[in-house]
Amino acid sequence: MKLLRFKKDGVEKAGVVINGGLVEIPHSLLEASQSPFDDLERKDFYSLDDVNILPPVQPSKVVCVGLNYRDHAQELNMDLPEEPILFIKPPTTVIGPDNPIIYPPQCHQLDYEAELAVVIGRETRFTSKNDARDHIAGYTILNDVTARDLQRKDGQWTRAKSFDTFCPIGPWIETDMDPSHQDISLKLNGEVKQNSNTENMIFSVEELVEFISHIMTLNQGDIIATGTPPGVGSMNVEDIVEVKIEGIGTLSNKIKGY
Repeated sequence: MKLLRFKKDGVEKAGVVINGGLVEIPHSLLEASQSPFDDLERKDFYSLDDVNILPPVQPSKVVCVGLNYRDHAQELNMDLPEEPILFIKPPTTVIGPDNPIIYPPQCHQLDYEAELAVVIGRETRFTSKNDARDHIAGYTILNDVTARDLQRKDGQWTRAKSFDTFCPIGPWIETDMDPSHQDISLKLNGEVKQNSNTENMIFSVEELVEFISHIMTLNQGDIIATGTPPGVGSMNVEDIVEVKIEGIGTLSNKIKGY
């Protein structure tokens, strides 16, 4: 089931993607993720072209994982980490599909990073990997936009990862998907730049939920960005970047000048 937030005639609504369009539901997205589709009350039907699709959630934080693909570590000639490497993007970075990524004037190398994002369905603390799936609402697509030159300059990630618009997510949440074996790819202006499969993850989704929830409370709607495969590269103003994940769909954004 694909769940999304959208705006129609200035009003925010929730819906389910079905038959090439969407059906409005009188539930919150995360409430709906816990219910079978047949149990959801349904209202109006809309064309996807007639609505403004919003970020599927408004997280209190985006917890990101660095170096979590074996093929990416091999590309960089780096040893596999013994534990997940974490950093956080603030919620002000989040934008939705087709919203512009703003190229900040302080930056001279703006990179894309295609990632599978885990959406937390309920408050999660001290959870085991065996119970992790019970705490997941579903999965969406994320682009971990990075000011790479600032990362090198600062020697850490905070500034480089935290500019407004640096976390496109969407277009919706897929609730019925096995995250362990899905193709993930990225195109820049139609040319494939990243192409891998989530089976190449070093730490599984369940292991990440366990590890992170033993450090911090994950609130309903929070996101875990599970790392990027090889092929990371730079974007320029007017470029169009598209991240595709099997079983979910495609997230597209254009780069705009400041």
